[in-house]
Amino acid sequence: MEVKDLPALNASLNGLATVLLALGYIFIKRKNIEAHRNLMVAAGLTSAAFLVSYLIYHFNVVSMPFKGQGNIRYVYFAILISHILLAMVIAVLVPKTFWHAYRQDYEKHRKVARVTFPLWMYVSITGVVIYVMLYHLYAASGA
Repeated sequence: MEVKDLPALNASLNGLATVLLALGYIFIKRKNIEAHRNLMVAAGLTSAAFLVSYLIYHFNVVSMPFKGQGNIRYVYFAILISHILLAMVIAVLVPKTFWHAYRQDYEKHRKVARVTFPLWMYVSITGVVIYVMLYHLYAASGA
């Protein structure tokens, strides 16, 4: 694997995190705590692997310019900016949510998770959207 392959890996890791988060949510609603815990740990590890891969990529490649023109630029940058800001928020919230679960303080865990979950889902989904827009939809043309 080369540095140029990392954006596709990153998008795949974000997509996998999205699936794991959704399944974790389903299992906690079904009160299957063990499956929920396992899926959320897997989502956390997947997101951590994403972060490592993302940092490696950006230490080697400063940035990739968005080539879309017109109103799509506003859409792209709105998604990108919200994604980056919320990624910083979940970088704090995810460990906090895990910490409360580890300490078996489930009241605090639930309270923080209710905020963490939708933000984490948004960041994971928009990570894939950004990748598709940047590397596929608007990579070759100015359309």
